[in-house]
Amino acid sequence: MDLLHRPRRLRRTPALRSLVRQTSLQATDLIYPLFVHEGARNEPIASMPGCQRWCLDALGDEVGRAWDLGIRCVVLFPKVADGLKSDDGAECFNEGGLIPRTIRRLKAEHPDMVIMTDVALDPYSSDGHDGIVSPHGVVLNDETVEILCQQALAQARSGADLVGPSDMMDGRVEAIRTTLDDHGFTDVGIISYTAKYSSAYYGPFRDALDSAPRTSGDKPIPTNKDTYQMDPANSREALIEADLDEEEGADILMVKPGLAYLDIVAKLRKGSTLPIAAYNVSGEYAMVKAAAERGWIEERRVVLETLLCFRRAGADLILTYHAPDAARWLQEG
Repeated sequence: MDLLHRPRRLRRTPALRSLVRQTSLQATDLIYPLFVHEGARNEPIASMPGCQRWCLDALGDEVGRAWDLGIRCVVLFPKVADGLKSDDGAECFNEGGLIPRTIRRLKAEHPDMVIMTDVALDPYSSDGHDGIVSPHGVVLNDETVEILCQQALAQARSGADLVGPSDMMDGRVEAIRTTLDDHGFTDVGIISYTAKYSSAYYGPFRDALDSAPRTSGDKPIPTNKDTYQMDPANSREALIEADLDEEEGADILMVKPGLAYLDIVAKLRKGSTLPIAAYNVSGEYAMVKAAAERGWIEERRVVLETLLCFRRAGADLILTYHAPDAARWLQEG
């Protein structure tokens, strides 16, 4: 064949392929989500094989292991006892509560590790929603934002480096930024869950935290989060949310879920100069683990390919439960 262009020329050897490789993946691209609880022992999470709810005494060693693997950021999620949950989720801003104590302890043991937090009411809400639910079953926006500001402030006072509002209330980024600045925490960053979709991929996460919507007496509780999380059918709406979050002072924009929403990651990357994060969520993780356990896929190759594809789509950072395994595999080469 008389061909001027033969793309296979640059695929001929490993060295040539490496020379023209357009995307890379390294451990510092990964953020490691960790579940914490008040118990004396770690608790395995059945729907997330390999993950567990960490007790405080064991958590520091796990964070140290992550650091040694090259991971430089962890994000904390609390499993809150039912007795501490309430309609308004007020436990979320208790500076003696689980997350503030965890932050202080980790910062004492691992001062260089970047600590990210979750800002939302669902782990603390007796109704299982990210916001306050009115007696008529409406998730209240402005009243919720007031509490989220107190939550973010308590986390900042405890030493958090990044606060992550995942609630999807309107106006919360600006309100949190103003609150932090007014109290002298101008250096605490906001990684905003900018495009968080009302997704079926969150089930194992809600199992881990017991944070799914739940009935509460005679109050009508919405069974889903469709009135504040985004419709999976919409893409342009993500651009609106991104513009608003940038204007309100977000430092990093996030897309959640990630794997089924790579088009949204790419759109935000094209439209913003801010760092873009993607959340490789619990349902995506569980699917890979289940298939690997049955021998249907090669876990290492699938995980590393998936994470590389997040980077290729435009993600600078990836929140993933695969983080320690992926970092170890990257070290091994």
